Amino acid sequence: MRIVSFNVQNLRLRHRAEGPHLDGARDSDVPGDAGAAAEALDPVDRRLTAEILRAADADLVALQEVFDRETLDFFHDRYLVPSGATPYPHRVCLPGNDGRGLDVAVMSRRPLDAVESHAALRPADLGLAPPPGTAPDLPLFRRDCLRVRAGRLDLYVCHFKAPTPDAAAAWAVRRMEAEAVRRLIARRFEDPAEAFWLIAGDLNEPEAPLPGHGPATAPLTRDFGVDLIDRLPDAERWSFRGPETGHYGRPDALLAAPALARAWPDAMPRILRQGLGREVTRHDGPRLEGVGDHRPHASDHAAVLVEFPGL
Repeated sequence: MRIVSFNVQNLRLRHRAEGPHLDGARDSDVPGDAGAAAEALDPVDRRLTAEILRAADADLVALQEVFDRETLDFFHDRYLVPSGATPYPHRVCLPGNDGRGLDVAVMSRRPLDAVESHAALRPADLGLAPPPGTAPDLPLFRRDCLRVRAGRLDLYVCHFKAPTPDAAAAWAVRRMEAEAVRRLIARRFEDPAEAFWLIAGDLNEPEAPLPGHGPATAPLTRDFGVDLIDRLPDAERWSFRGPETGHYGRPDALLAAPALARAWPDAMPRILRQGLGREVTRHDGPRLEGVGDHRPHASDHAAVLVEFPGL
């Protein structure tokens, strides 16, 4: 089984008088990403997004920042399949808690034996205390933790709280989210270390650690999961460049159950950077045709891919 995780950066379908329009891979808070000139690049961005996924050729696709199921289906039918990708007949995008409506999603070529959202959970549901200053009735996950089961694998698709605007407050939310995912897995499996599960998504660990704090995601790796990205050389463990700081980081994660990592010791992740803008100068490899300096690009994130032959 081949699995890819990709933050596709603000994939949203809009209905206009002239016809449907997919937002491009852009954030309105970045200079130059608003206005008519920026909008004109949207279709090229989404062609590049589709080309990354076609190149990945994964059996199971974990996506972040998808607006809704209608958006997912439109992208699949109008961009991904025309790119030459093999279709994904099984697609899921359930409402989450993001204030902008950007959710996590799954596309699969294999039947999904289970689909479970955790967007409605509150901290108390898992025996957790909310971070200081946070109302206890707020949803635990800032987006969702979407579990799907395909064959022998349970995949948990996550997109944790961004490390802004208050880094310390955001760290506390991400730590709670990480602890919650750990408890969900522990609740599902009698012996989580011997099950086959994988956490994939944008866990939003910042480019530089918060002073006086360890990684917010430590509950998922400390005596629990195996970070497959650690199998790569140090210089290759990055999937994102901060547009304002220029720092390189690894918010995109593939965290495997110990049994899964042990069963496939040679499963080496690949980070697909050929859709990143040319401003991301650390990548000196080939790029897709049409990639520009900042835009057009497939996303501001690279996709991360891993394969478990025979799973």
